Amino acid sequence: MNGWFEQTIVSTGRLPLFCFFVGVVLGFAFIRFSVRMIRAQVRWWPGNVTRGDLHIHHVVFGVVFMLVAGVAGLAIPVETTLWRAVAAALFGVGAALVLDEFALLLHLSDVYWSERGRTSIDAVFVAIAVSGLLLLGLRPLGANEFLTGETDPAQFAGAALIVINLVLAAITLLKGKIWTGLLGLFLPVLLIVGALRLARPHAPWARWFYRGESRWAEWRRARSADRERRYRQPIILAKIRVQELIAGRHDVPLPRPPRRER
Repeated sequence: MNGWFEQTIVSTGRLPLFCFFVGVVLGFAFIRFSVRMIRAQVRWWPGNVTRGDLHIHHVVFGVVFMLVAGVAGLAIPVETTLWRAVAAALFGVGAALVLDEFALLLHLSDVYWSERGRTSIDAVFVAIAVSGLLLLGLRPLGANEFLTGETDPAQFAGAALIVINLVLAAITLLKGKIWTGLLGLFLPVLLIVGALRLARPHAPWARWFYRGESRWAEWRRARSADRERRYRQPIILAKIRVQELIAGRHDVPLPRPPRRER
């Protein structure tokens, strides 16, 4: 195990990234444990941080941690790997605290335990997934050629691949396929599939291109709605159950899975 860690993480210069990843996971696990203890009104747990009538949300501490760690990471010499790793871990903890209240920042309202509060869990999962893929050595298509290319043609080819990848990712995201678009940056085949398949019913792409009274437009709307009902909703239901098993149950009841037609 030590040999694998040395060869895969330390010798490749990924120790700071590894510490950031661990910081995000541990920071998220701690803060979710804390808020669940507070919500359950456990007596032995310290509770919310307040100053008079002011409730200080943990996003405030996250911003401070990220600011301190970010400045430290810029000030610490590049060759001082250990302290850069410490700064990265602190940055990861701060990022977890900020992303855990991402929904509050997005809506400028305390929606932590509401349906809209699930956006925070999605944001944390995205951060963990993307940093995990980077930790495994995966890079967006064309990034290695662009950054390490020793000749102009190699860098040009890398830049062209990056642009194509970003265009496909933008189309996939506009079709409402968030996870496919993000993970597709590292696995381009997902972007090709996501860009070619129909958009989700309420996605911007559907609003722009599935309008009208033509048979083709009606078919696309009906097909998109049918795929959403048959395939997407059960997946969302399973995702919500996993999220709330980890992060706590929200006040909004879970949607019922669609009934199968006989």
